[in-house]
Amino acid sequence: MRKIRVFIERGKEGGFGAYMPDDNKLPFGLIGVGDSAQEAINDFNASYVEVKDFLKEEGKELNEELEFEFSYDVPSFLAFYKDKLSLAGLQRITGIAQGQLSHYLTGRRTPSKKTVEKMQKALNAFGNDLSQVKFA
Repeated sequence: MRKIRVFIERGKEGGFGAYMPDDNKLPFGLIGVGDSAQEAINDFNASYVEVKDFLKEEGKELNEELEFEFSYDVPSFLAFYKDKLSLAGLQRITGIAQGQLSHYLTGRRTPSKKTVEKMQKALNAFGNDLSQVKFA
């Protein structure tokens, strides 16, 4: 199974898009759009099914199955997980102030590369901590 990167971004109008970068070396492109990140992912996956069906009808089936790895820009991540992770909780996890996170969420500010790396590292460590949890 071949892994393909897919980026999820929040648009200036508030909607979300999911798209593949040009470096995937596939003979087609896929996009998904929606009012939420999940809707964009669902639309993207539906587009993949449609392309596979079309290629099959044309006698050009894919030689391999594709697995998509979705990555978020910071505003899309914050919007996607806002009902699961509060800004206060994210502040405690990442060390980035709630106000700053709110600015990223609304698009008023864009995080620096250093801030994105700090968030990524802190969230990965938190996820690793969670994966170690065992209940008796």
